[in-house]
Amino acid sequence: MALARPHEALAQAEAWLAVRPSALRAAVAHQAIGVVHRDFGNLDEAIRHLRTALRLARRADDPARAADIQASLGVALVMAGRTRHGLRTLDTVIRAGLADGLGRAAIGRLLIRRVWVLWSIGRYPEALIDADRAVMLLRGTDPVWEARAYDHRATTQLARGAIDRADRDYAHSEVLFHRIGQRLEYADTRRARAAIAFARGDLPTALAMLDDARQIVDDLKVFEPELHLTRCTALLAAGLAREAAEEIEAAVERSRRQGGSATRRAELLTAASTAALAVGDYETATSRADEALRLLRRQARPQWAGRAELALLTARHSAGSQPGDLLRRARRLAGRLERTQLPAAEAHFLAGQLALHAGQIAETHRHLAAPAAGRGGDLQRQVLRWHARALLALSHRDSRTMLVACRRGLALIDQYLGTLGATELRAQATTHGAELASLALRHAIRRADPWQVLRWSERWRAVALAVPPARRRTDPLLAADLTALRHLAGRLDSASAPGQIPAAAQAERRRLEAAVRRRVLHTSAVAQPRPLTGRASTIGRDLDQVQLIELIDLDEQLYCLVVRHGRAELVEVGPTAAAERALAHTLFSLRRAASLTGTTDLEQVGARLERVLLGSSTSVLEHDPVVIVPTGRLHAIPWAMLPSLRDRDITVAPSASTYVRARATVPASERVVLVGGPNLSTGADEVLALAQRYPDAIVLTDGEATVERVLGAADGAGLVHIAAHGTFRADSPLFSALELDDGPLTVYDLERLHRAPYHVVLSSCDSAVGAPSGADELLGIVTALISLGSAGVLASVVRVDDPSTVPLMVDLHHHLRQGAGLSQAHLLARQAARPDPARRITADSFIPLGA
Repeated sequence: MALARPHEALAQAEAWLAVRPSALRAAVAHQAIGVVHRDFGNLDEAIRHLRTALRLARRADDPARAADIQASLGVALVMAGRTRHGLRTLDTVIRAGLADGLGRAAIGRLLIRRVWVLWSIGRYPEALIDADRAVMLLRGTDPVWEARAYDHRATTQLARGAIDRADRDYAHSEVLFHRIGQRLEYADTRRARAAIAFARGDLPTALAMLDDARQIVDDLKVFEPELHLTRCTALLAAGLAREAAEEIEAAVERSRRQGGSATRRAELLTAASTAALAVGDYETATSRADEALRLLRRQARPQWAGRAELALLTARHSAGSQPGDLLRRARRLAGRLERTQLPAAEAHFLAGQLALHAGQIAETHRHLAAPAAGRGGDLQRQVLRWHARALLALSHRDSRTMLVACRRGLALIDQYLGTLGATELRAQATTHGAELASLALRHAIRRADPWQVLRWSERWRAVALAVPPARRRTDPLLAADLTALRHLAGRLDSASAPGQIPAAAQAERRRLEAAVRRRVLHTSAVAQPRPLTGRASTIGRDLDQVQLIELIDLDEQLYCLVVRHGRAELVEVGPTAAAERALAHTLFSLRRAASLTGTTDLEQVGARLERVLLGSSTSVLEHDPVVIVPTGRLHAIPWAMLPSLRDRDITVAPSASTYVRARATVPASERVVLVGGPNLSTGADEVLALAQRYPDAIVLTDGEATVERVLGAADGAGLVHIAAHGTFRADSPLFSALELDDGPLTVYDLERLHRAPYHVVLSSCDSAVGAPSGADELLGIVTALISLGSAGVLASVVRVDDPSTVPLMVDLHHHLRQGAGLSQAHLLARQAARPDPARRITADSFIPLGA
């Protein structure tokens, strides 16, 4: 009960002690209290109760109970950081138990405690020997301890890399724990099986199992550091670094408040350092790793100490520390780990990177040879291997082998992305390939080979959009949560003034959003085509009659690649930061001009933006239509404001490959859908004006524009026009939404479409804005539609003026009806709007995306 229902066990044990029990019953009560306090992290209290229990068991002359209590005490001592004392206590009690002829079950229970201790300090071969003996002794005896024996053996097998054996043992213990109601241990087994799923590369299943375990632990109101450690690892693998950092930091602080296990706190601190590194917080990464390293050295735990020191050195390297001292420490760390037969590949890799940076080629070869060797392993290990091989080839000046290694590493990540059903996970997981893609792109730019630059720029750009997300129309629970969230949002918007939403309602909104996000993250991919990555030569042929401008951001330097009529030219523009500042100023000026709160020379603003964004590349442009591929950080650009592009047919695409794919898309039908949302200053004027031009259109307005009706009508339509306000959620971009009559239509709702509409016009919100994610991905409404298969989307980069939008949209659809494409219709509508300053500002705020 102390492990399954700890609060009940604590209450019952204290009740026993209150009625002056026998020495044996008092010993059992104190042991139960000690185990509960041990697992809650109150270690001084735990040790005090266990020592009292041991004295009482000896007074009762019960050697079996005394041995069991002594084993619990040994574990508590290790958890308190007194590793040698705890292990010595366990060794002593096991030798005495064998000498005194304790029964099979009693010896098995003692061995299980030592298995955990040996595993926690990295002595896996000895732990496995004890675990095998414990399983043999406990099989068919006490189901609780039999389940624990299988669980501990599985944990040791997993640490040694025997994934299938570990999963079989975990499955066995999971069934037993569930059958006998050991909820906390069942939760831990779910956590462990999540680690198995993660090791196999099945991240959605791992996240689902971890959420199951977390729900049980939360219900029991206990603190389980191991669960936070596993979740942190999984979230980092998913690319959700900020979420991982927040979770593990909260666990560190909770451990401090509760005075928890020093052993577990050291592990939490090490994980916190790794997570802080992933979000670029080098100061926190350094301080957490330094504190963890001091604790772990006192605890004599070389494997975890090696992890902490590696995190510390990596943080200092990332923060710009001198490589000389770091190289010496990394070299010593790798050697120390190898001598103790612990994993040393990452330490060798860091030493190899530092040696390459210092120009020490022989040292580079020596260190990178270790991580470059071998086969198999999880995704991180395999990508590290190809990265090491690429750096080795670079040190040999063997560019061909280096590029092959980059290509092979990225292909591995392609396969991994194909297992993920959630757009967010695919976008974030591209970070695993960022270093490989940058290495190859850096080489191409050094060679000044524009075609090779195009090939490698395209290779890792908008990868997450190349495969549409898994369809979720048939998930009734997801649909129910989205409906509940929509109804809540509608009630809050109608009943509360801004800033006055009740705390309970805010909490319920957060709960529903978390439920939706969790359910989507748990979605595995279905059979899908491999991501389209495109070759430079193929893209060049496919870009007939258009000119390509592709922006490249490498090492905070902006480059512009222009491809036209089979020729390619690369221009170095300048610092990326300058372009970002100019873009921010441009968007501010555009908003201010639209709101009529001031006057701004937009001509001058546009010219300044063009200089820092495109440099001299516009001088080679001809009169053909232009396809623009910006970077994720520079996506929301009002391109029509740039002087050289003002009178051109412009299309914006996440990548050249995406443009080629979109251009090949054909409409599934000629159905036209016109949607008018609530609270527009022009009411239904825009939709009704367009309805006169499309007499057969489906018109949804005046209370009929509900999410389900809009989705049903838009599914596979030829043209969908939505006049509705929207919200962009930088904190959670897939909850960005269009406001309809019954509440928000989010990106999660759009992903329920069976087939995306061919063309979409979003006329009343800044829906072209997205959130940069992963290596160079973008999450938002427009990218969701393109990912689902829409050929083209027209949207604005700033909020637009409703009255000025109506005539612009009427003119746009006039040209669409005449047979113009989306970008051409936008150009003609822009030109017609120029005499009217307000209409011109509105027209320049829109960009056509896709094809």
